[in-house]
Amino acid sequence: MYTVTNFRTKKALKDALIAGKRVEVYQPNGDIFGRAPQTEGRVAIEGPHYPEPHRWYAEAIIAGGVIVSLDGKSVEKMRAKAAIS
Repeated sequence: MYTVTNFRTKKALKDALIAGKRVEVYQPNGDIFGRAPQTEGRVAIEGPHYPEPHRWYAEAIIAGGVIVSLDGKSVEKMRAKAAIS
């Protein structure tokens, strides 16, 4: 899956989540086999978008097509840690 915004680095993705931005995901050609695109659960994210070579990968949990956890850390915990630092 990809994020709707084409983040060049995983750090840029994390920074957007910490800043409180709503980061949506999508699967290109997700319904090609007659299945609805996934909007809930654990997914793999990669970037930047094709045709550029992928330089970063992450595991995310999505709810309603929006990232709520990245690499095992909830977005709320990431924000709280950043506020303390």
